[in-house]
Amino acid sequence: MTTWAWRGRNHRGELIQGVIDADDDDAVAQQLLAGGVTPVEIKVAVRAVEAPAAGWWAALRTAPLQLLDLLLLSRQMYTLQRAGVPILRALAGLQASSSKPAMVALLADLRASLDQGRELATAMARHPRVFDPFYIAMVRVGEMTGRLTESFKQLAEHIEFDLDVRARVRQALRYPMLVVGAIVIAMFVINLFVIPTFANVFASFKAQLPLMTRILLALSAFTVRWWPLLLALAVSTGWGVRTWIATPAGRYTWDRWKLRLPIAGPIVLKATLARFARSFALASRSGVPISSAMTVVSQTVDNAFVGQRIEQMRDGIERGESLSRCAAATGVFTPIVLQMIAVGEETGELDTLLDEIAEMYERETDYAIKGLSSSIEPVLLTIIGAMVLVLALGVFLPLWNLGQAASGRG
Repeated sequence: MTTWAWRGRNHRGELIQGVIDADDDDAVAQQLLAGGVTPVEIKVAVRAVEAPAAGWWAALRTAPLQLLDLLLLSRQMYTLQRAGVPILRALAGLQASSSKPAMVALLADLRASLDQGRELATAMARHPRVFDPFYIAMVRVGEMTGRLTESFKQLAEHIEFDLDVRARVRQALRYPMLVVGAIVIAMFVINLFVIPTFANVFASFKAQLPLMTRILLALSAFTVRWWPLLLALAVSTGWGVRTWIATPAGRYTWDRWKLRLPIAGPIVLKATLARFARSFALASRSGVPISSAMTVVSQTVDNAFVGQRIEQMRDGIERGESLSRCAAATGVFTPIVLQMIAVGEETGELDTLLDEIAEMYERETDYAIKGLSSSIEPVLLTIIGAMVLVLALGVFLPLWNLGQAASGRG
């Protein structure tokens, strides 16, 4: 990747400049146009000598940054920017007051990048494990439009909402996951230890066993004999799925499949659309052209399937179609949201209505998460009941038949 120095004009006609890391000049031009900047000059910049990488032992001992650390950083940057503190001075103050080595190293690298002439978004893009594409795109929009303070505020609110959603989901799934884990452990113990003991008892019957008992005995024998192969198959399958999801086609298919899940799919869709509405409202309020805003917003939704639908909206807008018509063609928005987009487009209050759409989706996401546990419980009860029935028929039915035969002979 090469460092490119650029000069361009924003939507107000002001001449601005900066540094971007990209593969070629076309990628630089696309990033600038997506942020509402018309490039005037793009040339290769002289790359400064990078600091030596830390040793693997130091990296292992350093605690990685969590989402909560990013929330705190966003809140602090918003407060300092609102108070009028320059970015370099704000980063220096945060670096001096931070007690976490990973945060200190991150802030030091951001300061060094800014001293070299890079933009803040470009400096953050050098740390993809800390700043996701949504965060970088929002910072870039704030820099391009002069609304960096508002960008940090929106990012802090978004991260806080994301943390709240994750906490609620974990709380709702805690009981179901414990039940599922107990079921898996119970099946493992029964297949490896209990059923083989019963197999010796059943062999002494010298009689035709029920079908369910024969199935359980065959499954237990297969598990006892091939459990190393089954464990290796499970590990390799998990690794293969993760590798496949890392590809563009796999990510697109996985994100589309997540939206179609019976219980969790609607929650994921509402949270994704709330993120879309928030970021699009900020870009629209900042004066970024709609087509350029769509390019940035498609990278912020964190869902390849919805991102492609937003890119289709952008293509339709570039062809001269209305925003409401392009939104209706995606098939992901509800009728009431489409109506609100149409009203906002006609009245010129699109950013205000987009904020209301985001609040509506966030409330619906909150309500759906609160009812997640009650929605999963019937499914768990059905699974547990089916397993108990299978075990009862397979293990205890032959014993019951033996007891009846013994009573009859007696």
